[in-house]
Amino acid sequence: MARTAVVAGGTGLIGRLLVQDLLDSREYSRVIVLARRALPQTSPKLTTLVTAFDDLDRLVPKLGADDAYCCLGTTQGKAGRAGLERVDHGMVLDFARAVHAAGVRRFVVVSAIGASPHSPSFYSRVKARMERDVAAVGFDAVHIVRPSLLLGARAERRPAERLAQKLSPLLSPLFVGRLRKYRPIAAADVAAALRQLALQGASGVHIHDLPL
Repeated sequence: MARTAVVAGGTGLIGRLLVQDLLDSREYSRVIVLARRALPQTSPKLTTLVTAFDDLDRLVPKLGADDAYCCLGTTQGKAGRAGLERVDHGMVLDFARAVHAAGVRRFVVVSAIGASPHSPSFYSRVKARMERDVAAVGFDAVHIVRPSLLLGARAERRPAERLAQKLSPLLSPLFVGRLRKYRPIAAADVAAALRQLALQGASGVHIHDLPL
C-alpha cells in the first residue's frame, strides 16, 4: 500500500535530497513538505506547505501521514545560541508534536554525532535535549540518526565545513573500527538511510550512527 510522508526542512542539504528520494520512490504516493520557501521540485506527489513553523497547530489537519521526517537544523554561527535552541530543539519538537497529533506513528529525525547532555559543546547539548524530548512525544517508533561531517553542496556558505570536506579524503582512512562513525558521509547517503529506517517497521526509540 502506498504511503504518505511529511517532511520538515525540505530545503536544506539533507532535506532536499530526501524529498527527491521520496518523490522517486515506489513506496510513497504523496509527500507533504513543510518549508519556509517554495521548493524547486515539482511533482504530482508533492504538496508544499510554506510556513515559518509558528503556526503548526493550525496545520495539524493537513499533516496526516504514515511517516514523518525532520531535517531541521541551523548553526550557532548563523543563528546564535538562542536561534540554535529555537530551531534545533524548539522547532523540531513543535513539528514532532504536531505530526503526532495528526496521527503519525513513525518519526525519523536528523541529529548529530556526539550529541550528549554532558558535552562541552552547546550544539551537542541542544541535540541531546532534542533527542530526549522527541523520544518522549509518544510515537510508536522514533529513529534518531547521528551523521558525522556532511559531504555535499550547500546553498549557504560554511567555510569551516567546506575546508573539512576538502580534507575528508585524507581523514576518512584514519577512522576505523569504533571510529568509523566519525567518517564524513555524503548527504545523499544520509537521506537514503532515513527512508530505509522509516520503512523497517521497528518499534521503540533507536539511535543510529552512520553508515547503517
